[in-house]
Amino acid sequence: MKIFVWLLLALIWSSTWIFIKVGLEFLPPFAFVSLRFLLAAAVLAPFVLMRKGGGLPKSRSEWKLLGLTGIFQFTLNYSSVFWAEQYITSGLAAVLQAMIVVFGLILAWIFLPGERITAQKIIAVVLGVIGVAVIFIDQLGVHDNMAFAACVAIVFGAYAAAQSSILVKAKAAEIRPEAIVFWQMVCGLPPIIIYSLSTEGSPFDYHWSLAALGCILYLGVIGTVLAFYSYYWLLNRIESTNAMMISLVTPLLAVLIGWLALGETLPKQTGFGGIMIIASVALLVFRKKGLPANKEPNI
Repeated sequence: MKIFVWLLLALIWSSTWIFIKVGLEFLPPFAFVSLRFLLAAAVLAPFVLMRKGGGLPKSRSEWKLLGLTGIFQFTLNYSSVFWAEQYITSGLAAVLQAMIVVFGLILAWIFLPGERITAQKIIAVVLGVIGVAVIFIDQLGVHDNMAFAACVAIVFGAYAAAQSSILVKAKAAEIRPEAIVFWQMVCGLPPIIIYSLSTEGSPFDYHWSLAALGCILYLGVIGTVLAFYSYYWLLNRIESTNAMMISLVTPLLAVLIGWLALGETLPKQTGFGGIMIIASVALLVFRKKGLPANKEPNI
């Protein structure tokens, strides 16, 4: 089951790239991400607020945890990516976003005593990041100060996403996944909405179309509700580094999906980079020797 959920997440988050690309042809970036998460929050609200026993966090510490991780995961991470892609290529953004797993490896060592840094983990993570860089090698140029600032922003966003995941795994084991996602969005979404309204104008003035509505629907329900519920379910059951390795696989699958679905050019080095990414995942999955027959691998 864990392997199935891991693969499902890789497929979902890979497919979101196409819907984001199409949606941005009609909607401004921060409004787009705001509407995506507003829809997701609306879908989750009945399951959280009407649940027996109440869906509110039970203590001040839970409020602080969900508020902080919501700001990390949604405000900082998503805002940095959407802002930065105005100045750098999507390929460079994908490579820098892959730093999530690097930060995750270090933060897990600090916050999760049961997850040690090993030589095999380091090799796997480095190999995977290099694999992503190989695929997008033609897009890695930084040509001005704004592009450099965008790179810094995405790396900071990657840290924020990794820190959120580690804190959730360390301190939110007793909170249901749907409640984690919902309250994180409640806490992390307001700054994005305020920024969008102040800089991008009223939603009634946007170029609405069936394609834009379809993108919001897919990204809100599948790309957020289903994906984040599955991610937090999975994060509670496997090592955090293994869960965050999904961020290395998604750029590879996104390139392949773009090639198949949109006729985009497939970089000739995709095969070599893909082999490196797959090898990096395999290093973590099969790092334990003599695994009992009835026990699932680490992912």
